[in-house]
Amino acid sequence: MALSGLDIFKMLPKTNCGECKLPTCLAFAMKLAGGQAKLDDCPYVSDEAREALAEASAPPIRGVTVGTGDKEFLTGEELVLFRHEKRFVNPAAIGVMLSDAMPDDEIEAKVQEAGKDSWERIGQQLEVKLLAVKCESGDAGKFKDVLAKVKGASDLAMMPMTEDPAVMSAALEVVGDDNPLLYCATEANLDEMGALAKEKGLPLVLKGTDIHTLAALSEKAMEMDLADLVLDPGTRNLKDTLESLIGIRRGALNSKFKPFGFPSIALPCEETDDLFFEGALASIYIAKYAGIVVTSSPEPWLQYPLQVEIQNIYTDPQKPMAVDSEFYEIGSPGPDSPVLVTTNFSLTYFIVSGEIEASKVDAWLGIVDSEGQSVLTAWAAGKFVPDIIAKFINTSGIADKVEHRKLIIPGYVAQISGELDEELPDWEVLIGPREAADLSTYLRQYVSAS
Repeated sequence: MALSGLDIFKMLPKTNCGECKLPTCLAFAMKLAGGQAKLDDCPYVSDEAREALAEASAPPIRGVTVGTGDKEFLTGEELVLFRHEKRFVNPAAIGVMLSDAMPDDEIEAKVQEAGKDSWERIGQQLEVKLLAVKCESGDAGKFKDVLAKVKGASDLAMMPMTEDPAVMSAALEVVGDDNPLLYCATEANLDEMGALAKEKGLPLVLKGTDIHTLAALSEKAMEMDLADLVLDPGTRNLKDTLESLIGIRRGALNSKFKPFGFPSIALPCEETDDLFFEGALASIYIAKYAGIVVTSSPEPWLQYPLQVEIQNIYTDPQKPMAVDSEFYEIGSPGPDSPVLVTTNFSLTYFIVSGEIEASKVDAWLGIVDSEGQSVLTAWAAGKFVPDIIAKFINTSGIADKVEHRKLIIPGYVAQISGELDEELPDWEVLIGPREAADLSTYLRQYVSAS
């Protein structure tokens, strides 16, 4: 039974040091009981208390680390069934499937493309996390050679795929030091594959034939003291896979069923030969509730929408997505380029910057800190008002970068232009269009008139 906040508080050092980023030990205890803090955040908790509190502080779904170095990723540690209840924690990782039966040039092309699948969006890097390499040849030597080539060409995390423990053991001679995710242990090979994973200290995928056989398999794996597990129900159609992924999540969170307290994996690449349908399947499994999703293609048209979906789902719904407050160079602006300001709501930034880029007019785009709110919302909340905008302009250094003193504000807040004139007496305040879609035309006319 989970401990209450008061039960946890009794075991804490009660120093109220604040090093956990909370004002008191009681506040920390309440956060810990609610799954909103980690025990490691307290530097002074005793070993005895740490052991007693381990269950209370552990998330119901275990976190599993795959890979090493800059490219390692963490999956699991989820706390809620629905995003709005709190937030989802560790973003789903996208993998790309390879096979030792593929021609060398196809493998090389896929690995290179997967490495290029990296996009910066709202200050976050969106990228493919995993290369899954399947042994379809049954030849351990060939499998090792392909793994060596892939490893030499990429530093992404690896998932060698074979149900033959002897072949997996050979594969680990090549990638064993890279903390790969071993795929997979089944009812037939659990003893050998589990022993191999335990000996090497590596994460292991358990593959059932449905959710029921998976539960039994997980129980056996836990009896072997295997902890870093990832669950594959083994289903290969939309209905059964979706039901299984939801069942695993509900079992772990609602029923506290420990055999399901691990992240899950889905392989839409094995459910269809239609790449468009595969993309649809992947998008569904990302939402409900796969921690790892393996696709067959690294093509950007497939990967980018999935990465954006992951970013949207795994952002904190209680914190608006925002960009940093500063001046951004759109194109190659110079001393005569127009100066615009707007709020730091991410969607506002991307729409406005996109329209500026479309206009082919180099410009300085100033982003005022509005706590992630859109223009009208921020204005109504007093976050995008003359004194705040003026302070931003005066401290941003933009006056040293441009020779003119013309400032373009969004048309939706035209009513603040008079007060802004008073706050910025050296600047001429210009009222831009109300809709971002009209910004391209406005800027081209601005340049023509200058």
